[in-house]
Amino acid sequence: MAASHRDVDGYSYDTGAHFITNRLAREIGVLDRCRTVRHYGEAVVLGRKRYGYPFGLLRDRHFVRSAVETRLRPGDDLRSPVTAADWFRATYGRAIADEIALPLLQEWSGAPADQLSRAVGEKFPTSIATTIGLRLAGKVTRRAVAVGYCGERPQSARVWHVYPEHGVATLCDEIARELGDRVRLESPVERIVVEDGIARGVRVGGEEIEAAAVVSTAPVHVLPKLVEGTKVLEHLARFRYRPMVFVNMRFTGRGHLPDVVTWTPEARFPFFRLTETPLSMPWHAPDGHTLVMADIGAEVGDEHWAMDDDALGKLCLEHVVDIIPDAVIRYRGCRVVRTPIAYPVFHMDYEGERQAFAHTTGVERLVSIGRNGEFAHILMEDVYWRTVDRMAVLARDLEGRLRPS
Repeated sequence: MAASHRDVDGYSYDTGAHFITNRLAREIGVLDRCRTVRHYGEAVVLGRKRYGYPFGLLRDRHFVRSAVETRLRPGDDLRSPVTAADWFRATYGRAIADEIALPLLQEWSGAPADQLSRAVGEKFPTSIATTIGLRLAGKVTRRAVAVGYCGERPQSARVWHVYPEHGVATLCDEIARELGDRVRLESPVERIVVEDGIARGVRVGGEEIEAAAVVSTAPVHVLPKLVEGTKVLEHLARFRYRPMVFVNMRFTGRGHLPDVVTWTPEARFPFFRLTETPLSMPWHAPDGHTLVMADIGAEVGDEHWAMDDDALGKLCLEHVVDIIPDAVIRYRGCRVVRTPIAYPVFHMDYEGERQAFAHTTGVERLVSIGRNGEFAHILMEDVYWRTVDRMAVLARDLEGRLRPS
């Protein structure tokens, strides 16, 4: 989930969405192997207009008027938002919600926003005012100050984005190095053994391994298939992840998109997001070249999932010319990555169960962690801090329970 690849032409590809800060890199001990990210920004394309986020949207009277009207005269459906649609309309106004946020959310999750929990919106830990302040700090310091990508530790102008020179796998390699031969690769867990409601160990390659506790990073809908000795996790099989197809297009030149990330909420596009990584990290492409990644929401086996790589590249190229007019003559092929578990879907059908799972798996001494294991919209830094904090709690609990009386 955090691998780094470099092809023969000098393009770098990192699997997964990872935002790394100087704080996280320092904690792990790899800051001296990272470069400072000088710029990160987002934009939205609507019709013929391109809006920077958040300043461009704040300069548009249509969006501002709608947000103010919503604040002053909220409808009954917005006073106590329950669904994601309610939350986005109450927070940003109906115009931004209906024209930008909700279409993007549907492509990102595969379900209409009125069928999703408000928790989808609440995953953003910073307000618009805080975002503006941090963006301004980034302009002053000429560093990509982190904006809303960590909820476990405070955001400030002293926390900015960095990136390892040799890819995101640098962080994982450093953590694994400390563990030495305790890390077993290519050893898939066959069963998590539960007795009397307590996780007692695992079965790996036919070998039974007893344990004081079991920590799982498996996607939550897989857990019921792994656990042996209890049925309390069977409801997790209903939880869904959104599959994604990522089309990494190679182009000559650089600076083709309005900003690093460009959101495309209109249905005329097959993708909902474009990312030109070298605008933030120039070393991800050879000099004079760039990468543009197109995110396509999919379902396993559907039209886009089944389409071959060349056809996907041509499909994206056909539509990206509305944003990059000379894309066809600059195009140099693509690399496609498909993943069946890109994002957890916070569907209202199992919202109560999701909230309960956020507190406990229901099996004593079985802890589920990580982006997939927690079924949460969290990125690498939050994964790290949450894991450290939860393991500290688990260690104290085990120490108390296992101490001889």
